[in-house]
Amino acid sequence: MSTKRDYYEVLGIARGADATEVKKAYRAQAIKYHPDKNPDDPAAAEKFREAAEAYEVLKDPQKRAQYDQFGHVDAGAGGYGGGYGAGGFTVDLNDALESFLRNFGMGGGGFGDMFGGGGAAAHGRGRNLQLELSVSLEEAARGVRKTVKVTKQVPCRDCGGSGANAGSKPAPCQHCRGHGRVRQVRQSLLGQMVTEGVCPHCQGRGQVVQDPCRSCRGTGTVRGEESLEINVPAGVSAGNYMELQGKGDAGEHGGGAGHLRVVFNVRESAMFERHGDDLLIDVPVSPVDLMLGTKVEVPTLDGKVALKIPAGTQSHKIFRMRKKGMPHVNRPGVGDQLVRVIGWTPDNLDKDLVKRLEQVQADLAKLVPPPGRHHED
Repeated sequence: MSTKRDYYEVLGIARGADATEVKKAYRAQAIKYHPDKNPDDPAAAEKFREAAEAYEVLKDPQKRAQYDQFGHVDAGAGGYGGGYGAGGFTVDLNDALESFLRNFGMGGGGFGDMFGGGGAAAHGRGRNLQLELSVSLEEAARGVRKTVKVTKQVPCRDCGGSGANAGSKPAPCQHCRGHGRVRQVRQSLLGQMVTEGVCPHCQGRGQVVQDPCRSCRGTGTVRGEESLEINVPAGVSAGNYMELQGKGDAGEHGGGAGHLRVVFNVRESAMFERHGDDLLIDVPVSPVDLMLGTKVEVPTLDGKVALKIPAGTQSHKIFRMRKKGMPHVNRPGVGDQLVRVIGWTPDNLDKDLVKRLEQVQADLAKLVPPPGRHHED
């Protein structure tokens, strides 16, 4: 009897689950046990393969019908066709990773940082990298061009990235005849079963380096630095990011480069407090200005703007200045600026001012409402 776990148990679904539930369950398992999220856990890689194997069977109506009828067949019995089961279905980890990316519209290769980790990509592709770029609120409001230096794996100059020493070149892999993949044909009761995977001798490259480059030790890459110009879009917020295709680590032996994710960090402003695309600023005014009304000059990202404060305004009243905030990212429009007027009471009055204020203090006291709940408009 086979020791394989039930495919429905592997994905955590009922036998009557439809195609959408199967796909959703597989996605959850694949993300949970993805090797990039669990780089030091061999058991996670095995569970990833197990989930991929279960999904490859259950997503196909014909394979699923055979599995529902026969279950797992022991390898000694020769398998039962259809490209799965203990006698004929094997999942290479790289194949499973590529299949996962394709199944969920993420493209093949270069998945190093997709789930927050580094990790080598499949078939020699370079790792994805992540860079944090800090900008001021004013720079984020207008958009800015920044020059950054990225330390990463770059193609070796001495060998041109091939990994072969000067005067030599990689030779075709004799095991896979330069294809990078190998096929195995097995005979079963229902006919031949063909399985295909990455060539273990050349790791899918189709070539082997017989005389390694001394500078890069045959990998084709060395540690280096590259200067990049980053266009920061107007209106970005902390946590927004952009993907730069092909700007990650160079792949070994001439493999494609990974991608660079630039994550923006917008520094706090000493003047403005950001709320989405709206900005908040506090403007201190004297109690007399609140009582009698006044006009103040309010700083904005575009310079100072006059704001009228009506008589009788209460402290902490908020006024809205339309379209004086942050621009929206990738769409038209601008946020607003909120102005919170704060009643400011000086603590170092001179004697003459104290005497003048004392003359009206008693009259003002008569206008103050009694204690209780008072709602501002």
